[in-house]
Amino acid sequence: MPEDGTFAGKEAPVVVFGGGGFLGHRICRRLLEKGRSVRAVSRHPNKITDLLGRPSGLAAVEGDIERPEDVARLVEGAGAVVNAVSLYVERGGKTFRNIHVEAAGQLAALAHRHGVPLLVQLSGVGADPNSPSRYIAARGAGEVAVRRAFGNAVIVRPAVMFGPQDGFICTFSDLLRRYPVFPLFGSGETRLQPTFVGDVAEAVACIVVAGPAPEPRTYELGGPRTYTYRELVGIVADEVGVRRLLVPLPIGIWKGLAAAAERLPKPPVTSTEVELMEAPNVATEEPGFAAWGVTPTSVEDFLREREDRKAAQARHSVE
Repeated sequence: MPEDGTFAGKEAPVVVFGGGGFLGHRICRRLLEKGRSVRAVSRHPNKITDLLGRPSGLAAVEGDIERPEDVARLVEGAGAVVNAVSLYVERGGKTFRNIHVEAAGQLAALAHRHGVPLLVQLSGVGADPNSPSRYIAARGAGEVAVRRAFGNAVIVRPAVMFGPQDGFICTFSDLLRRYPVFPLFGSGETRLQPTFVGDVAEAVACIVVAGPAPEPRTYELGGPRTYTYRELVGIVADEVGVRRLLVPLPIGIWKGLAAAAERLPKPPVTSTEVELMEAPNVATEEPGFAAWGVTPTSVEDFLREREDRKAAQARHSVE
């Protein structure tokens, strides 16, 4: 590796599949900030430019990770490939196995065949091919498929992510404002280590800039603090300035509600979210943010900044 810490393929574009997603577009932004050119891939490339604009170095391109002809064309000449494609609800013929196992493995195989020096696969804390959850099992099986096809791939497993417009912290902070009673997942004692999406994007960008390693690596990225779900809801309520009655709701009821909600275009809760609340979502002893010099952002700091921005916007609108 050169003295500046970058690898020989640094001038080649980084191809980010899922470049218009919650995490994917932030990975693209961080890479651009670090001087890398980015080929951001989405089935809807206009979404990428809506989020990122049209900065120098960014190419927003149409492509489908399930189409091998698209993948082969897009990884040609890449200096690195990042797979940030995710699926949380199975519908329209798209299944967790299709996306997280078959398509991920195919992408890894084609990237390897085309001589791409580095592949970063986004997975999740707790990924386990033997899990009874179809989603969690697919994430685990996807890691196996990727490593089988691309031996020194880097696996990145974030804990549950939060950030602007997320479906987690921001969603239930808004719900806490509206309703006097808040239902908990089960007893509310599931342990969580939420991680800020911008920190995950920064770590991924650092991995790409550092370049390939001879051995496979796995990084688990958790936030600075572990909470029970009940504690986390209470902290969010305090930060937004409300007091609410927190009511335990059995997981079985949640599963029924999620199954019904998934028929909606934008379900307020999904079966995947419920299943993720049945087991701890906490990083293990694998290397984490410290390996890349990233200091993780706390939920409390994120919420305070969010509330400060809202207050400033309110003042500005009055003026």
